[in-house]
Amino acid sequence: MAGGDGGTGVKALCWEGVGRVAVRTVPDPRIDNARDAIVKVTASSVCGSDLHLIDGYVPGMREGDILGHEFVGEVVEIGPAVRTLAVGDRVVVASTIGCGGCWFCDTDQWSLCDNTNPNAALSERLWGQAPAAVFGSSPLTGGFAGSHAEYVRVPFADYGVYRLPPNLPDDAAVYASDAAPTGWMAAEMCRIGEGDVVAVWGAGGVGQLAARAALVLGAERVIVIDRYSDRLDAARENLGVATIDYQRADVQEVLEDMTAGRGPDACIEAVGMEADNDGGLGLYDLATGRTGQSERPVAVREAILACRKGGTVAMVGVFAGLADRFPLGALMHKGLTLRSGQPHSQRYLPLVLDRMARGDIWTDYLTTHSMPLSDGPFGYELFKYKIDGCLRVVFHPQA
Repeated sequence: MAGGDGGTGVKALCWEGVGRVAVRTVPDPRIDNARDAIVKVTASSVCGSDLHLIDGYVPGMREGDILGHEFVGEVVEIGPAVRTLAVGDRVVVASTIGCGGCWFCDTDQWSLCDNTNPNAALSERLWGQAPAAVFGSSPLTGGFAGSHAEYVRVPFADYGVYRLPPNLPDDAAVYASDAAPTGWMAAEMCRIGEGDVVAVWGAGGVGQLAARAALVLGAERVIVIDRYSDRLDAARENLGVATIDYQRADVQEVLEDMTAGRGPDACIEAVGMEADNDGGLGLYDLATGRTGQSERPVAVREAILACRKGGTVAMVGVFAGLADRFPLGALMHKGLTLRSGQPHSQRYLPLVLDRMARGDIWTDYLTTHSMPLSDGPFGYELFKYKIDGCLRVVFHPQA
């Protein structure tokens, strides 16, 4: 059994270098601490932040690092100090790892945990302070093995593993691990009030779930911005939101027209460091990205410029380094509130699980492609290049 003595290794999807992934046999995960659990992964979703790692935009990736951070599965082994779980539990695992005992965890700011990132010195040099660890990410966020594997070691299992409602199938429940908590946090950060208009940049999984959360929290109108017609169609058909194709229209002008010249009350950036557009600044970002700047803050810029005076911009797309051409003057003179962060998954995960079980949040349509882990490289090709209408791919390591 994975985690026990005499294991023969497990299959995992690993980073092989910039732009390359492959399925390898890696050592069996083992109980290293009394608070660990071993989870047999039954479903693991791709995410846009995985592409940042694969494409080499996040420093520190090592050949053989196991990717993936969004997953569900079955508990197959627990350490002697684990109190809330039992072998055989069907569970979803929070993408961020929290210790449950530091000041940040105690105040429900789980993605800022002081104790789970063993490589804190690396991120302190880059960011000033260290965030929590994240499954399947770079050494900057802990370097823990990810979920694109047959089995995963889960540290601090009492503070990040949750039993699944029986009516949620794996391919829907998997988004409770990361995308749904991220989307809900983004909408909550917007402080939505009655009659508010919310604009969302990015129609991927996080953007779609942020749009749904904004509606649940009381937004009168939600507008989703992207350039892929199938994603915009999915948002309109499944969420009932308005959409803008930024390749066919001037986003700023359209948003002003839709809000009587005032602009959206809140804007959510759900794209991250590989945003693009066809304008001059988009080309500038591409050029400077090759000369030391890792970020392309196109969507952040648009959100700040479009947001109404006194409004809120929530940034949940992943960034790692420095960004030029940031509209600091607009942020200041418009009196905007800018909020950001990795998801405090443990704060929001129980809430979104309940909402999903009750039918307030639906995620089944996000899984456009489902396949065994052995097809992982092909799955990421579909996801990266948006082939065949790909919105999200879910891997099934046990298939």
